[in-house]
Amino acid sequence: MSKNGGMIGVSDHGGWAVLVTVARDGTLLDRRRVELVDEGLPKIPHHSEAQGLPLDEAVELVERVRVSAEKHAVLALDAVTMAVPRILGVALRKCPQIPPTIAERITDYRAQNNADWVMYRKALASAAEARGWPVHWYDAKSVLGAARQALHVENLDAHFLQVRKAVGPPWNTDHKLAMAAAIVTASAAVE
Repeated sequence: MSKNGGMIGVSDHGGWAVLVTVARDGTLLDRRRVELVDEGLPKIPHHSEAQGLPLDEAVELVERVRVSAEKHAVLALDAVTMAVPRILGVALRKCPQIPPTIAERITDYRAQNNADWVMYRKALASAAEARGWPVHWYDAKSVLGAARQALHVENLDAHFLQVRKAVGPPWNTDHKLAMAAAIVTASAAVE
């Protein structure tokens, strides 16, 4: 993989995400924080705003947020491709199992605590797949160790410190997680 191509790693949150694109050797190609929902819409509707609404209104609200998330996911990937024209795939955090319908997700306590994150991850996955990019799912608990092995380094924090010194802030846990996911996926994709 050359420096003109890379793998995008994603660390997502309620309504936004950090995207870090790296070459196989761990070289940072791009990093950015992206919004994944229109201003004025709730960021965690399953868990929060939908809980106080009649079910039909709650489902409609979540559906509006989902459509917005899908639009913003496309825009986010468009922005990355302006900086790194050759993208080889996207690494997203694994999704927990949730019920199939919005209504079930709103009314099931465990599901409402996970459904918003899943919605954003699926929007990004769908946008990547529409471009023909492979989507890789990573385990946030093991990806840092896997990145250390992929880079053949003893101390991944030292690698991250070098990156932070080179690019400056912001550089936080989300950037590290997204970069680790991209490194692991890029390494596995080309071996």
